[in-house]
Amino acid sequence: MITRRADLTVAAIQSIPVIGDVEANLEAAETALAQATEGGARLVLFPELSLTGYDLDRLDDPRLWFAPGDARLDRLRKSARAAGAVVVVGVPVRVGQRRYLASLALSGNGPDVVAPKSHLHGAESDIFDAGHEPVVVPVADWSVGLAVCFDTAFAQHAETLRTAGAHAYAASVIFTEGEERELDQRMASRAADNNFWTIAANLGGSPLGRRSAGGSGIWSPQGAVLARAAGRDSEIVFGTLTEASLSS
Repeated sequence: MITRRADLTVAAIQSIPVIGDVEANLEAAETALAQATEGGARLVLFPELSLTGYDLDRLDDPRLWFAPGDARLDRLRKSARAAGAVVVVGVPVRVGQRRYLASLALSGNGPDVVAPKSHLHGAESDIFDAGHEPVVVPVADWSVGLAVCFDTAFAQHAETLRTAGAHAYAASVIFTEGEERELDQRMASRAADNNFWTIAANLGGSPLGRRSAGGSGIWSPQGAVLARAAGRDSEIVFGTLTEASLSS
């Protein structure tokens, strides 16, 4: 008998971090995580550099860097474990001598998982090391591949994650005003080309000194929008992934 994978509710958190204020951003993340899991989410996805804000000039401050197992994330791990969820936050990460612009997946049931950005651009290349291996994390009985922003511009990145067994592609991103169509087209294309679900969590407010594009959302394996943020500020977007859609 073939057992179907249970539906998976996910939440894309469109958040507005305070630049350089890790404590304030952690508090906001804890509140958003609680709201998301109360809404049934088992995967809770935050944007790129969600716990520090995107300001590379501030990264000479060692307090803005994280490491796997960082005690500052204990409350997020505890909440995730209690809800049976995985929370993905965006942080600068040190692993030994390597420095990554990364997504960090926390469950509280095992080691933190580091998913480094593979495709760096601009000044990022002067600060960070690029990731080279696909990172797929288990969420309930689903497998979710992780991406960071510019990774979504490269079809091979998503293809590699699909080959590694991902049923969904979760991207932590920054898109600003004028890039709304680009965000939608990238996520829809990655979904349809690989027959998997895609989720994007974008920074809200005015990241990089420009108004956010909004657009955090969930796309079906056929490339259709399942759910999308209504505005450009703080918002939680929920959606439920179904296995049946993967083969329809």
